[in-house]
Amino acid sequence: MIDNEMTILEILVFGHPVLATKADEIKNIDDDLCRLANNMVHTMHAAPGIGLAAPQVNQSVRLITMDLSVGEKNEKIIILANPEILDSHGETILEEGCLSVPDINEKVIRPAHIVVKGITLDGNEKTIEAEGLLARVICHEIDHLNGKLFIEHLSPLKKNLIKKKLRKQLSKDAHT
Repeated sequence: MIDNEMTILEILVFGHPVLATKADEIKNIDDDLCRLANNMVHTMHAAPGIGLAAPQVNQSVRLITMDLSVGEKNEKIIILANPEILDSHGETILEEGCLSVPDINEKVIRPAHIVVKGITLDGNEKTIEAEGLLARVICHEIDHLNGKLFIEHLSPLKKNLIKKKLRKQLSKDAHT
């Protein structure tokens, strides 16, 4: 699954229009998609992060990669095309961060337990029951596929303060 010809992709940050766009459904699993998935895993590990969605690397398709072991155990890597949450219940509040929203961590309410369905790179449908951190990561990455950043889950006041801070940082970075 993970090949040696991998590239670290550029991770888009807050303000890029692809991050605010609903990603396209994947129609077929081909070599290009598998290459993208492998590069996403490589990029996620290099960042380092535990989840990455294709829109974060400027590919507006419904593909997510996750690895709670952060590269320690290849068998822990999860890659899903067209993931869809079938069921969710309960509620947990934990601090989240995002590779596309650097240096911002906030407490976010997410379901405690989910059931998600997607397609693996070998073209098979897979259903995963997840709770805890894995459920949180799956929800976070699916949000990316729907053009939503984790800060959208915050109170309007907190969300506006963070967006203002991020815009100021973007403006500062553009002038250096």
